[in-house]
Amino acid sequence: MKGTVGELGEFGLIRELTSRLTTTPAVRIGPGDDAAVVAAPDRRVVASTDILLEGRHFRRDWSTAYDVGRKAAAQNLADIAAMGAVPTALLLGLVVPAELPVTWPSELMDGLRDECQVAGASVVGGDVVRGDTIMVSITALGDLRNQEPVTRAGAQPGDVVAVTGWLGWSAAGYAVLSRGFRSPRAFVEAHRRPEPPYHAGPAAAGLGATAMCDVSDGLIADLGHIAEASKVRIDIRSGAIDIPTQMNDIGQAVGVDPLQWVLTGGEDHAIVATFPPDTKLPARWKVIGEVLNPSALPQVTVDGAPWTSKGGWDHFGDIES
Repeated sequence: MKGTVGELGEFGLIRELTSRLTTTPAVRIGPGDDAAVVAAPDRRVVASTDILLEGRHFRRDWSTAYDVGRKAAAQNLADIAAMGAVPTALLLGLVVPAELPVTWPSELMDGLRDECQVAGASVVGGDVVRGDTIMVSITALGDLRNQEPVTRAGAQPGDVVAVTGWLGWSAAGYAVLSRGFRSPRAFVEAHRRPEPPYHAGPAAAGLGATAMCDVSDGLIADLGHIAEASKVRIDIRSGAIDIPTQMNDIGQAVGVDPLQWVLTGGEDHAIVATFPPDTKLPARWKVIGEVLNPSALPQVTVDGAPWTSKGGWDHFGDIES
C-alpha cells in the first residue's frame, strides 16, 4: 500500500487495517459495526488499557511499526494474564499524522494481530484520529473461565515469591540501543518485542497463587505494589536470580551492574506471583524470595536490606532504563 494516511482517508485506512485481521471463536461480531461483540462465558470481563506515545514509549528509528504493534499488544495482554485470565480481545485507538506513510499503520496492525494470535486473542475494533504525533491506545479484554481473579492484595506471610519470564532483558536492550548499537540481538529484540508468558497467568491461578502481577515497571516496583496492597514485606534473594553471561558482558561494557536491570528494569512483562509455601511449582517458575510480616523496613528488600539504587518506571518521573 503506497501513499500517506491523509491520501487514503479515514475510512480507506480503516478498510486497510481491518483487512489484515483474523478472528477467534470468542468474537461474535468483529470490526465493521458500531461495536464488537465478544463472548464472555464466565459472565465477568477482565479489562486493561495502556497508551504508547512516540518519543516516550517507542522510537521509529529503533523499532519498526510491526515491533510497536507486538509490544503494544503484549503489554496489555500481559495485564490480562496477570489477573489469571485468558486474553480474548483487543481494541485499538490510533492517532497518526496525515503525512505518515500508510505502510506504518498497516505494519502496526500486523504486529497487533500476530501478538494477539500468540495469546489466543484477536483485534475486534477501534478508532483512528488525525494528530501531530503517533499515539497507540490499547484496551485488552479477557475471560476468567470460572476462576477467581488473582489480585495484588492476597499475599500472606510465609508465601514464596516466584517469577516466570525474562527479567532485565528489555532494560539491557535499551542500554545497547541508547549507545548506538544493535547487538547482542536477543536483548535488543527483547526491548522491541517483549514475550510475556501468557499461559502462566491462568495456570498460576489454578495452582493457588495468592497475589500476582506482570513486571512492567521493574521487579522491585511491581513487588512493591503487591506488598502495599497485601500489607506485607517481601524479600528478594538476589542469588536466586539467574543473570545470563551476555547480560553480564553488556553490563561490563556500559558500566552497569546487571542486577540493576534485573531488579528495576521494566517492560519485560514477566509474571511474578506469590504462592503458599507447599505449592509444587512447575519448572517454568523460579522461586526468588519470600513474603514476610510487615516491619519498619521498606516493603521490598533485597537480601534483607533496602535497595538504595534508583530504579523502576514512573511516567511522571525520569525515564529509567
